[in-house]
Amino acid sequence: MSNNRRSPSLLTVIVIAVIIVLVVAIIWWFKPKNNSNISSETDSTVLNSQFSTSAVGEANVNNDVGTLSKQNASKQNASQFKTGLENLPRSLQGTDVDGEIIIDENKQLVVTEGLRRLFDYFLSALGEEDEAVIYARVESYIRSHTPEPAASQAMTIFDQYIAYLKAIPAIESHYGNLQLQATKDGELDLNAVAQQRQDVAKLRQQHFAKATIKAFFGAEDEYDDYSIAMVKINQDKQLSAAQKEAAKQDYISRMPDNTIKANIAQQANLDELIVRTEQLQAQGATAEELYNMRRELVGAPAAARLAQVDQQDADFDQRFKQYQTQKRQLLRQNADRAQAQTQIKQIEQQLFNESERKRLAGYAALQQQKAKMLNE
Repeated sequence: MSNNRRSPSLLTVIVIAVIIVLVVAIIWWFKPKNNSNISSETDSTVLNSQFSTSAVGEANVNNDVGTLSKQNASKQNASQFKTGLENLPRSLQGTDVDGEIIIDENKQLVVTEGLRRLFDYFLSALGEEDEAVIYARVESYIRSHTPEPAASQAMTIFDQYIAYLKAIPAIESHYGNLQLQATKDGELDLNAVAQQRQDVAKLRQQHFAKATIKAFFGAEDEYDDYSIAMVKINQDKQLSAAQKEAAKQDYISRMPDNTIKANIAQQANLDELIVRTEQLQAQGATAEELYNMRRELVGAPAAARLAQVDQQDADFDQRFKQYQTQKRQLLRQNADRAQAQTQIKQIEQQLFNESERKRLAGYAALQQQKAKMLNE
């Protein structure tokens, strides 16, 4: 099992706004096979909170941070680790190390986004392990897998990355507070967003070389550019709904042809898929009609998987209705409530497997809500 982990996105508040704008439903079978560019942003939010409460002040991060970490880690490294993978914390047990270390023919480090994912993989255990222990793991892992001078080059960048992560929460906190009032009014303050990005860019320039900035944050910045553009279009009160949609499609069409554009296009297809599925189902569409629509939008394999899910849902719904009928009868006919509950549990075990039984309460509440909406 592979874990993809990433440090915090630059525009945390944009995530909320984009969800409102795009109304995207995330469906597991449509996740891109190579999703390294967008992985585990939520996990890495922990890094910010851990680093921001460290002994080093957020606003006063300097080169001493890396020096202190290295000194502490060298002791841990000498006593605990040879490869950095010994006695992994619980959250990392049973996982494969994410990321990569690439070197050229001269054993020089080639900085990639995968190196950042490697750092984030180990840093995601902050809270379970001290920073010094994690530093020791990373150093041991890199030096046991990488020749010199690439190993030392990677460790230098890791020091820079730690210092950067410790400094970034101050910027996010400042602009996050500014955005709170704007979002109360239902809109995002794009001027504040632009200023935040400038401050983050300056911070990166203080810590990293240009090549590292591009490798570590290039894909993230492209997603942020797209998100800001969509919010800006959505907040333009001079555009009609049709004009907004046309503007969004125009922006996407002008993006470079890469994985990011493909993922965005796929998300747009998912959005349309959800809307059209609901429309067809409300009209009483046949399974064949649903399949044909889905095949057009997402391809035959995905359409077939969706059809299978439809069948599973229909089967579950049928068994749920049977369960509800028998449950009502037992409660109505049996004065002994304890005995009735015992019999109901037996019916649950007969009709549903363990994972399905966990869904029963939520599914019942959903059906009640649907019935209430229909009666209003």
